[in-house]
Amino acid sequence: MALSDTAQSDARAWYRTERKASVLRLILGGEWIIEETAPLDASLRQLQLENEREVEIDGAEITRMDSAGAWLLVRTEHELADQGAKIRAMRIPENYRPLVDMLEREPKVRASPSPPRNAFTELLIRTGRGTFHLLNEAYELLGFLGRISVETFEAIIRPDRELPWPSFIHQVEQTGVTALPIVGLLSFLIGVVLAYQGSEQLQRFGAEIFTVNLVGIAVFREIGGLMTAIIVAGRSGSAFTAQIGTMKLNQEIDAMQTIGVNPVEVLVLPRVLGLLVTLPLLTFYANIMGILGGAVMCYFDLGITVPAFMRQLHDALVFSPWSFWLGLIKAPVFAFIIALVGCFEGLRVEGNAGSVGRLTTRSVVESVFFVIVLDAAFSILFSLLGI
Repeated sequence: MALSDTAQSDARAWYRTERKASVLRLILGGEWIIEETAPLDASLRQLQLENEREVEIDGAEITRMDSAGAWLLVRTEHELADQGAKIRAMRIPENYRPLVDMLEREPKVRASPSPPRNAFTELLIRTGRGTFHLLNEAYELLGFLGRISVETFEAIIRPDRELPWPSFIHQVEQTGVTALPIVGLLSFLIGVVLAYQGSEQLQRFGAEIFTVNLVGIAVFREIGGLMTAIIVAGRSGSAFTAQIGTMKLNQEIDAMQTIGVNPVEVLVLPRVLGLLVTLPLLTFYANIMGILGGAVMCYFDLGITVPAFMRQLHDALVFSPWSFWLGLIKAPVFAFIIALVGCFEGLRVEGNAGSVGRLTTRSVVESVFFVIVLDAAFSILFSLLGI
């Protein structure tokens, strides 16, 4: 590329080439600074040797140079050398010579081509990283479970360590009492949906009375406890992570440790114990509201009166007596895993507010995942036990 005199006068940074026999002369001038690197970079990348074997770089007319301009000059020198040319001379103003010499010694200036990407290899790398991250997080969660177990045991057997009862009562209120409206409404609607969808199918066989059995067994055994746990995971589990994470971000937990206060005993135990108390009660409440929703739907859609509904429900529970208790048995396990994951992710918050949002989302996802996995495991176990 050769710039005309007019173009040279208009440009703050410029270069031109002179080709004589086997020598390429690269003449530079103007202000080689970061603001001018974009057009220079695009143009210099297209610079190719023709029949030249030697290159002479003359930067005597450079009036100003920063590290970006020096890097561009040295990169061009290396690219020409990679094409097989011998750099015969490089002349630049003496006050910029130390900067160029420093970049000359820097190996990263020489561009190296990226290795070809293989889709299968990339898939294996991502799978390996994800597996390692999953195993590492499971290991840390298991350690946190052990710590919580030890702290709880010590708080119970040591009379000099009194549990923070005000915080425990507050958690019972926040995770239980304030959750009654949303849990009740959703459970009622789920009962309505179950009754409506079940009656649609059973009416084809003239067995609509068994809609009561369907609603009762489904709500007591699975739907009531599972839906309550999912609601609490999204509502209270995320709140645990956000609250503890914000305290971690504001260095309040570090301050607790500095003055000798155990953060696990003050922050984690009240939340775990509070949810252990409230989730079984919420599950019982959700079961009642689900049955109520099914009864309302059966009355208006099938004409089954409330006394008839209750008699059929009683007969269904007599035939399957464990159904009423199975959801309540699973509730404390769900509560423990939700509180454990929520507090664990909150204590892992680091760096900035984005970490709080990311780990809060992860807390909800992990809690719901563990709840569903445990529910499936309970179903298999109860089936093997014949209950």
